[in-house]
Amino acid sequence: MRYMLLIYTQQSPASPEEMERVKQAHWEVMEETTRKGIFQGAEPLAPTGTATTVRVHNGAVLTTDGPFAETKEQLAGYYILDCKDLDEAISYAARIPSACGGKPGCIEIRALPGLPSRDASAEQAEQKPEAVLAQ
Repeated sequence: MRYMLLIYTQQSPASPEEMERVKQAHWEVMEETTRKGIFQGAEPLAPTGTATTVRVHNGAVLTTDGPFAETKEQLAGYYILDCKDLDEAISYAARIPSACGGKPGCIEIRALPGLPSRDASAEQAEQKPEAVLAQ
């Protein structure tokens, strides 16, 4: 099963040495999961101050500079790993540093069930999109 491991961090000043330790820890996880053949991708996100939020209201596109909501923790990056089960995903999540922004945060794990086929049956077409995606 493919899992997305979302890295949430707290913005706080960090020394260059601390950031180097975080970077090295990320490389260790990426190299190990690559050797095991389960690494599918990982990438940091630009700081939340560079985000643009898009909403559509009554057909009008509204954009706002910045993140969707003000929170203590910000989404900082992600990994996609093809793990045998949730336990394996948890074992890697426990090793991924979340202090990318200077203070520790957390790792959220979500299964990636894949997209439904474009030629879904008529029965699926009658279901709500959330129900089809959950299959």
